[in-house]
Amino acid sequence: MHNPGNATPDRFPAEEGAQFIAGRLTRGTSGRTHAVVDPASGEEVLRYELAGTADVDRAVAAAREAFPGWAGATPGERSDALHRFAAILADRAEDFARAESLQCGKPLKLSREFDVPGTIDNTAFFAGAARLLQGQSAGEYSGDHTSYIRREPIGVVGSIAPWNYPLQMAAWKVLPAIAAGNTIVLKPAELTPLTSLLFARAATDAGIPDGVINIVTGTGREAGEHLVGHPDVAMTSFTGSTAVGKRVAEIATATVKRLHLELGGKAPFVVFDDADLEAAAHGAVAGSLINTGQDCTAATRAYVQRPLYEAFVERTAALMESVRLGDPFAPGTDLGPLISHVQRDRVAGFVDRARAYARVVTGGEAPGGELAKGAYYRPTLIADAAQDSEVVQSEIFGPVLVVLPFDTDDEGIALANDTPYGLAASAWSRDVYRANRATREIKAGCVWVNDHIPIISEMPHGGHKSSGYGKDMSAYSFEEYTQIKHVMFDNTAVAAKDWHRTVFGDR
Repeated sequence: MHNPGNATPDRFPAEEGAQFIAGRLTRGTSGRTHAVVDPASGEEVLRYELAGTADVDRAVAAAREAFPGWAGATPGERSDALHRFAAILADRAEDFARAESLQCGKPLKLSREFDVPGTIDNTAFFAGAARLLQGQSAGEYSGDHTSYIRREPIGVVGSIAPWNYPLQMAAWKVLPAIAAGNTIVLKPAELTPLTSLLFARAATDAGIPDGVINIVTGTGREAGEHLVGHPDVAMTSFTGSTAVGKRVAEIATATVKRLHLELGGKAPFVVFDDADLEAAAHGAVAGSLINTGQDCTAATRAYVQRPLYEAFVERTAALMESVRLGDPFAPGTDLGPLISHVQRDRVAGFVDRARAYARVVTGGEAPGGELAKGAYYRPTLIADAAQDSEVVQSEIFGPVLVVLPFDTDDEGIALANDTPYGLAASAWSRDVYRANRATREIKAGCVWVNDHIPIISEMPHGGHKSSGYGKDMSAYSFEEYTQIKHVMFDNTAVAAKDWHRTVFGDR
């Protein structure tokens, strides 16, 4: 029995609207509505008015008005506000976990143990980092002149977040931007606005001034494109597919704004013949099925050296078959539904087409019975596909792992690099030299060794190649939301005259 309980807390009064501008919930003015649907049951949770371009304009104006005061606050003041914010998030952790599971369909234990704690940790990290932003020490680099570097906030940031991790993506966008002194307008996916709105409300309750964080919930084509192209937005941060990322870059070019793009992934999972087979099989299941496979860093292509290949396929299939699909709010559930029936049908299409050229070892179907109402799909293992096939080269974004054999180490690394993507990867080996070579030669923003999927606030997350550029989390992301300025002093008060004589002579 599906029982989300009190998953939409009183702090989100739906009747006030799903736009958060200048510290207040308001209704969208596009003239169209959208429903938040529980993907586990197919039932409508909330219907709200979508944001239009006028709402984006209001949000940008609010962020622009708030910028001088927030940028002018001391690092200590911003840090104190973020510490209060982290405390409020911790106090409301259960609200956030239940709302996240309701709108996404992810198991409540995943929201409780991963999404919400990760968000609180990110907030605490940037609360501390806010005090550490600095330029470079002063020095005399040209005669009697002293130079130094100021690191300053950029202005209004326009960010667009995806539906797979709505709460964490809101945090990854908002926290480094505001810690550095910027203000922000965030557009969450229209499918999953609940936790972004709760996040903004909690920030206001923590004393972060009105207008520093604004949320506009609208479509990408209308609200998103207008936000990216807005002349008063100084920077755009986008997480989503590579195809949409190209469109974002095209629009941003018109106003020459800074871009941060975290795009698609097709993470390789390379298992060498000296690897711990049991650990690798468990890692493959966890790494491929996290968030029902709706994760840009999920393990999607397992390359297994031939001596271990058949044993790996057999063991991984058995572990996948033991995974329990069910109600996200039930304690025993391992895997929830996909975000929507549309996404489930998209995933099923990839698998059905693969039957013509590969072996579907397990899964490959939607479950029946009570789960048929939701967007569920069984964990699926595909073997023996060709490297150039669709399931190997395209981002499926579902609970599907493709396994291919390789013979030599050179071949395994070459196959791992043989897609346009480069977000994440993992290498499995007991040999430190072999593993070190893989981390050096695999083209990805993160390479795990004998593990796949963990992330930490102190370390950066971001891709290479068609997976985008720029970093989330860590001090590296903090610096992404700043610009540097060279300041130069004449220490003698005569240098300008000397320059004048050099260029124009005595006059």
